Amino acid sequence: MSSIASRWAQTGFSTVGARALWQRARSLADGWLTEQAPQFALWLPVSLGLGVALWFVLPSPGLWIAALGAFGAIAAGGSALGGRVGRLALWFGLVAAIGLALVWMRAERVAAPRLDRPVTTSVTGKVERVERLVGRGVTRITLVDEGEHPGLRVRVSFPDSDAAAVQSGARISLRARLMPPAPASVPGGYEFARLAWFKGIGATGRGFGEPRTLSPPSGGFWAWLDRVRGRLTAHVQISVGDAEGGVAASFVTGDQGGVPDDVAQALRDSGLTHLLSISGLHVTAVVGFVMIATRRLLALSMHAATHWHLSLIGAIAAAGAGVGYSLLAGGEVPTVRSCIAALLVLLGLALGREAITLRLVAAGAFMILLILPEALIGASFQLSFAAVTAIVALHEVPWVRERLMRREEPWWAAFLRLLAGLLLTGIVVEAALAPIGLYHFNRMGAYGAFANIIAIPLTTFVIMPLEAVALLLDPLGLAGPVWLLVKWTLSLLIALAEWTATLPGGVTLAPAMPQAAFGLMVAGGLWLVLWRGWTRLAGVVPFMAGAMWAWVSPVPDILITGVGRHVGVVANGKVHLLRTRTGDYVRDLMSGVTAAPDIMPLQDSRFARCGRDSCVADIWKHGRRLRLLATRSSVFIDRRRFEPACADADIVVSDRRLPYWCAPRWLKADRTLLQRTGGLAIDTSTGVVRSVAEENGRHPWAHRRIGRQPQ
Repeated sequence: MSSIASRWAQTGFSTVGARALWQRARSLADGWLTEQAPQFALWLPVSLGLGVALWFVLPSPGLWIAALGAFGAIAAGGSALGGRVGRLALWFGLVAAIGLALVWMRAERVAAPRLDRPVTTSVTGKVERVERLVGRGVTRITLVDEGEHPGLRVRVSFPDSDAAAVQSGARISLRARLMPPAPASVPGGYEFARLAWFKGIGATGRGFGEPRTLSPPSGGFWAWLDRVRGRLTAHVQISVGDAEGGVAASFVTGDQGGVPDDVAQALRDSGLTHLLSISGLHVTAVVGFVMIATRRLLALSMHAATHWHLSLIGAIAAAGAGVGYSLLAGGEVPTVRSCIAALLVLLGLALGREAITLRLVAAGAFMILLILPEALIGASFQLSFAAVTAIVALHEVPWVRERLMRREEPWWAAFLRLLAGLLLTGIVVEAALAPIGLYHFNRMGAYGAFANIIAIPLTTFVIMPLEAVALLLDPLGLAGPVWLLVKWTLSLLIALAEWTATLPGGVTLAPAMPQAAFGLMVAGGLWLVLWRGWTRLAGVVPFMAGAMWAWVSPVPDILITGVGRHVGVVANGKVHLLRTRTGDYVRDLMSGVTAAPDIMPLQDSRFARCGRDSCVADIWKHGRRLRLLATRSSVFIDRRRFEPACADADIVVSDRRLPYWCAPRWLKADRTLLQRTGGLAIDTSTGVVRSVAEENGRHPWAHRRIGRQPQ
């Protein structure tokens, strides 16, 4: 025994040595934490967001309770440990638990009546919102039913010609084919049911004929504001005209309904789509203009200039303008975030403090998550905060600030320095937004940094001021030439977007990304921007690990939508669709999830044999063959032919219920199964089958039936 102890002591791992090693490690940790102390507040919204994110990721209430318990244990352990490390653990556990509990309570509080099956019915109620999607020729109406399904909030689409007279606040009656809010069609697809749950929408559909107005618009601030927004949007669209009119209206009111799909896609692929959303760029322009104009006008008075606090008065006027503009723009997440940030900046300027800091960004994120915790998982929240955080963090780096600050130098050197700063900022922002764009949209523009060098100054200093001047001159009837200038400048912006999007390698496609891979990249990015010093570079490790995970994640070989009607087979870099008549939505969905740009009918492929009613495809992977049998019509198929075909197939897919005697070797994805699982994604090489139901778990939008259901 003594020999063992002596050898243990010789290796340096005695109790005294271990205690000294622990003390040394704790001393180093305390020193690092002391250095990073000013950054601790920045992690409060991150902790809150972690709790919110876990509620969405974990599938069941049991795991949510377990996560709350884990966060509580961390907080209790931190309280017992004491010191700086203990306080950090205490606050982390406490705030993360608050985030999880907050979004859970929010999900229960917004519960509203919801359909559980399609129905054709009459709806009567007061119009809450009217959205005129001019680019699609559609008007979308949201109202709460007072008739057959009281309390059911529905969103119904009509052709523009049928709903031209409908206004917010009016009481109307209509007939429509209503559907429950649609879940994702396939794993990795867009989950509308989740969005509808938090908006209280219980049904969507398409109306028949013209809605009948029962009473004109009544009072109410929000209905009045929606009517003002609608009239202003329509006025700008008509004044400018064509596609440019839709973009011009989005700059003023945030309504993107008038932007044609091809223009919106070009802006997205060129990295300029952020210009359409009322966010920091627009709110800053309005707030800055009002503040400067107020101060300059008041300075014309000697008494005001010598006796009044012009900076404070200008800040108050600018704050009022920012709030009013945010309300007019619909109060979306980027707008609210930008308004909060602008108000904090104005407060800092009025107090003589440095206002534009990461603390300001963190405060804005924390406030939004406290009010609307579900905003965290939206692309709008993530893109807007990622961009602003990256910009502010970049310009807080001493090396960058030193080289980009103004100095006495020739004008051309100052211009080159400004250009270099814009380019560096654009590259950093694109790097920050790339994972988010790939995760949500499965595509990313490669030249956004360069396009923004031209587009942002053009928008900020030319287009938006021209629109403001035109709106001011409209009552005098003198705005015609100015609106023409707006149209010309917007034509340049759209041409820039289309040219950038068509450059070689201008668009990068990526298949659906695993949530864990995206989480690693987000964690690495936050570590990079929120800490100080060289230790921040440790964030590169999780970021690269997440990127590699996303890169090597397999693309599913077979995609089956939730109703079994549409099937996509991925082979040779193409998606082969079961049905020849397939809408753009399904085609874009299949292409986005698989990152395969080419779509073609399955019947035209070399590995499939198709008749009028069914297709048989032999899928080869890693030297193994898998046979797929899929029906594509509602015509009765004789058992004598179909039963042997089922027995010879590995997978059978159908949008109808198949009889018991149809017994494939592996999987029978008929209506009976798909009603339980939703859409499926199948990897034939590993045998992994992912389902929409598995991704949604037991979240309320996936299984809850609330309120009165249609008979």
